[in-house]
Amino acid sequence: MIRYNGWGDESVTMETAKKGLEMLKDAVGPGQPGEDCPLAKILAKVGASRLPEHSLLSREPMDRYTHAHGQSLPDWIAMRGGTLENFPDAVAYPTTSQEVEDVMEYAQENDCLVIPYGGGTSVVGHLNVPKSDRPVLSLSLERMTRLIDLDRYSSLANFEAGVRGVDLEAQLRALGYTLGHYPQSFEYSTLGGWVVTRSSGQQSMHFGRIDQLFLGGEMITPRGTMKLPVLPASAAGPDLRQLVLGSEGRMGVLTNASVKVQPLPEMDQVYGMIFPTWNHGVDAVRELASASLPLSMMRLSNPKETKTNLALSGHETQTKLLNQYLSMRGIDPERACMALVGVIGAKKIARAGKSKAWSIAKKHRGVIIGKTMGESWEKKRFLIPYLRNTLWEQGYVVDTLETAVTWDKVTNLLQSIDGAVTDAMAGFDEKIHVFTHLSHIYPIGSSIYTSYVFRLGENPSQTYERFLALKSAASKEIVKAGGTITHQHGVGTDHKAYLPAEKGPLGMEILQDVVKLCDPDQRMNTGKLLD
Repeated sequence: MIRYNGWGDESVTMETAKKGLEMLKDAVGPGQPGEDCPLAKILAKVGASRLPEHSLLSREPMDRYTHAHGQSLPDWIAMRGGTLENFPDAVAYPTTSQEVEDVMEYAQENDCLVIPYGGGTSVVGHLNVPKSDRPVLSLSLERMTRLIDLDRYSSLANFEAGVRGVDLEAQLRALGYTLGHYPQSFEYSTLGGWVVTRSSGQQSMHFGRIDQLFLGGEMITPRGTMKLPVLPASAAGPDLRQLVLGSEGRMGVLTNASVKVQPLPEMDQVYGMIFPTWNHGVDAVRELASASLPLSMMRLSNPKETKTNLALSGHETQTKLLNQYLSMRGIDPERACMALVGVIGAKKIARAGKSKAWSIAKKHRGVIIGKTMGESWEKKRFLIPYLRNTLWEQGYVVDTLETAVTWDKVTNLLQSIDGAVTDAMAGFDEKIHVFTHLSHIYPIGSSIYTSYVFRLGENPSQTYERFLALKSAASKEIVKAGGTITHQHGVGTDHKAYLPAEKGPLGMEILQDVVKLCDPDQRMNTGKLLD
């Protein structure tokens, strides 16, 4: 049973380690738990539908509520506080591409706004329902989950776009293959959602971002169906796949996608390392990123995140022993930076690559901890979002933001984001706990993934006010530094105001014209990505 006001299955929890909770109390103060709005009270606000019945539609209040939000912090504030105001008038559940076309025809006949819906995991407002005189229809792809075809000879798989990550991998692994795309939302997010938000999986260093995995498919637009053939390469003008990637439902509904797959690797292991300082760690991962080694991922935590992760792990004895060992090696635990490095591929090649990677790490004073730390991360990597539920109930808000810049800007931007959100929270006479890691590392630069924890406000509007101040302060620093406003979460509504800084006036005009061409009546997911 999915939580009505939080993340994931209500039977799954992730407890806060005592040491971790003590750390948060010291950092920001005692938690201030709020009162959750009962589900019945929320459903009473849904109201009557403005749409006529149809065999593919549900107008039930619960369906309309669950399709009225994603998982952004504003969504959480509205769900928990019962302040959600706008709901779709109905939810469509097509099972085939033809039924998607039928729903689109119904939408045109009834002058509906249409919001494509995948797994409901957006953290930037893709699923927010606008206040509109036109009825709003949520078009859910949750019943379109089939593996249509696996071409072993060409290493291609074609899926319906509503397939969730966990089901996609299960279908492929049963046949000895993998896509290898593992965002943190993997259990609930969908292939179609990954494509239209330009998702990046945790092991994209080896498997590639979704940009590199998406090879073709079909998108049904209000003007007709856009068919993208699968080709190994082409010089026939601009690549139309790039219009679909990151389109966020503004052009139409992606109904199926062909992706590059590969046989399951012989070796796929994650190891832990510790570097004595941030600069040592940055120099190491930067060199590793250019070494053309069989690595699936690298993740480097700053000192504050290193301490936070160890405190939240609950392994107090092991942490104490680790700190003693680091001190013996001449490393100050207060300045130490934890790194995770994934090694992948054919055993012989992977082991040779691992040996070279360890040599580079040791050159930068890296201490190899072994597989235990990596195994712990792998065990919990899709459970971390559940910690958000637990901390909220204890009176703390957890949120994240991310960007990517070239290496010359990484450290300065990381520090300026930390300072900006700290100053913004100080404006409310409140403290904030900020910690960061580099999560996707490239030869020319890196993503920066910042998490922060602060106390709930006295009411939903106060918590939301704090969110806006934090988001604005961090986003301005990102734009000033020339970073992307989003490396892996998409634009939605939360990042829309900052997109022109990256695309420029002409680029924005081109995007507007493309959207208008595909959707002349401004029907598709209006207000997201672009005005």
